[in-house]
Amino acid sequence: MRVEVDLDRCEGNAVCVNLVPELFELDDDDYSVVKLDPVPPELEERAARAIEECPRAALRRG
Repeated sequence: MRVEVDLDRCEGNAVCVNLVPELFELDDDDYSVVKLDPVPPELEERAARAIEECPRAALRRG
């Protein structure tokens, strides 16, 4: 599984960072960045939850 961030939609709300800090972080401009590609199997369920809960729908499966 891969996760992509749509930087045009991301507002840096950090919901994804709070849900899966092992996978997401905010860059210097406060945009979400995926730290691991592909997503390790043990994080896939939590990554899917982050995609669903992103308030700006800025995350998607790649």
